[in-house]
Amino acid sequence: MSIRTLLVDDEELARRGLRIRLERAGDVEIVGECANGREAIAAIPRLAPELVFLDVQMPEVTGFDVIEAIGAEAAPHIIFVTAHDQYAVRAFEVHALDYLLKPIDDERLTQALRRARFSLASRRDENLASRLAAAVASMSTGGAAVAARPGSDRLAIPIGDRVVVVRVADIDWVEAAGNYVSIHVGKKTWLLRETIAGMDQRLAPHGFARIHRSTLVSIERVAELRTLANGEFAVHLHDGTTLKLTRSYRHALDALAGGGL
Repeated sequence: MSIRTLLVDDEELARRGLRIRLERAGDVEIVGECANGREAIAAIPRLAPELVFLDVQMPEVTGFDVIEAIGAEAAPHIIFVTAHDQYAVRAFEVHALDYLLKPIDDERLTQALRRARFSLASRRDENLASRLAAAVASMSTGGAAVAARPGSDRLAIPIGDRVVVVRVADIDWVEAAGNYVSIHVGKKTWLLRETIAGMDQRLAPHGFARIHRSTLVSIERVAELRTLANGEFAVHLHDGTTLKLTRSYRHALDALAGGGL
């Protein structure tokens, strides 16, 4: 996939030299050139480049003025280009991807492009995963979010550039892992960014009981309960997994034992 790139420099010769070198890279598409900062401010929203080679020192509107006008959060990836290195610190303060000194060394340009490829690939993967998760979430009858609506029968779990769809009925147990939860399905484990409290609310309508501050279990997977000396219980699942039910969650016993305790 080509990198949509905009060149901004008040020196036409500098733009031409950079354009020729970038075209040799094979995966860079030059979508436009700007001779000053004002042109860049107008062109960036219109052309939507993914990468901008931005000269720092330009008359009237500098490269930093361009970033300020666009907004650092909305700006594409920026590689600053200048003949002076005193701007380097400020360049990285506005989250520039890289900083190249004129005359640009071929190896430094190669490094900057490598960094741009990696960063853009990561962003594309995140965006794709988000779109896929949203698409999966819209598959319910009313178009409501499957991944977020309590009572939904599927979970959409983003993993890199893909989304795994897990049926709630297939989940054995869930364990808290910081700001994430580990979802155990047979011999597989999926990591989802969600709190254990959120998962409790989501899975309770599907026959899950909270047996520990960090553990949920499918009632259907429970094979046996064994009392422990401290008033707690060992919860044995059909697949051989053993979990602990603490005294704080003794109210879950009725659900696990079908009301027989």
